[in-house]
Amino acid sequence: MLRFRCKSFDVLNTKELHSILALRAEVFVVEQKCVYQDVDGKDPLALHLIGVVDDEVLAYARIFAQGIAYENYASIGRIVTSPSIRGKKIGHSLVANAIQECKYNYPEQHIKISAQSHLEKFYRSHGFLPTGEAYLEDGIPHIGMTLDV
Repeated sequence: MLRFRCKSFDVLNTKELHSILALRAEVFVVEQKCVYQDVDGKDPLALHLIGVVDDEVLAYARIFAQGIAYENYASIGRIVTSPSIRGKKIGHSLVANAIQECKYNYPEQHIKISAQSHLEKFYRSHGFLPTGEAYLEDGIPHIGMTLDV
């Protein structure tokens, strides 16, 4: 059974950090064929929401307070699920948990994400609304979306 844990960077153990980085690389770099600088120096500033089964990280999101990724918003990013658990609605659980962690840790801060455009409907189902026009981020179409809390 998948269990979610939210940890600051300094509380992650080395196995968790390795699993997080491996999952992000598996999906964003290899599966999506996107060459980008994943280790961007922001991980130490984030909360890390991990979905774990038997100590294996299968779902992940990175959460920031207002002013780190966006000046006027808390944010959720690097939202990813392992290909091995896709189709089981884990992504919905991951996003719902990430929103709750934002509300708990950063009360009254609205939330912004940079969503891959093909997932706009998915994020709309969680209350996010698009802001502005679509844009390319690392060669992949994205759209800014916000959630008022």
